[in-house]
Amino acid sequence: MISREYCQLMAKYNRWMNERLYAICAELSDDARRLDRGAFFSSIHGTLNHLLWGDRMWLGRFIGPPCTYPSFGADMYEAFDELRRERGLTDQSLVAWANTITPDWLVSTLEYASRVDGKTRRLTSAVAVVHLFNHGTHHRGQLTTLIKQAGVDPGVTDLPWLPGLVEVVG
Repeated sequence: MISREYCQLMAKYNRWMNERLYAICAELSDDARRLDRGAFFSSIHGTLNHLLWGDRMWLGRFIGPPCTYPSFGADMYEAFDELRRERGLTDQSLVAWANTITPDWLVSTLEYASRVDGKTRRLTSAVAVVHLFNHGTHHRGQLTTLIKQAGVDPGVTDLPWLPGLVEVVG
């Protein structure tokens, strides 16, 4: 289904996009970041917190320690600078983790208790990894809309723009 190389690529893309979006968000006022714009997690700040929570939740299931923060709707960090620092640390951990993935692990079974509904779920590690990266892409898509609503163009977010990935000719 997927490979270590896929995980490495997606971890790098995840980090690159987070760095870009956090740089844009740093230019916004705290009020603009916290303004309820009608998104699922209300604001830019809430969406950034959820993205970090989701990545930590899955990384904790993959390699530990488990993420013990409250449910997905709660802010992990109130201060933007702290949230940005923690995002960077988590992205480093995701890239390092992706370098350790083996084919055997990808086909292994992952069992966990959902923090959303408390039910135990069982799936292959590969499906969980695809979800991890799909989840991040989904919510960063929402984030780019919120940033655009704040009057800032987030620029191109497509994978082929990841530096060093594609040779540009012509």
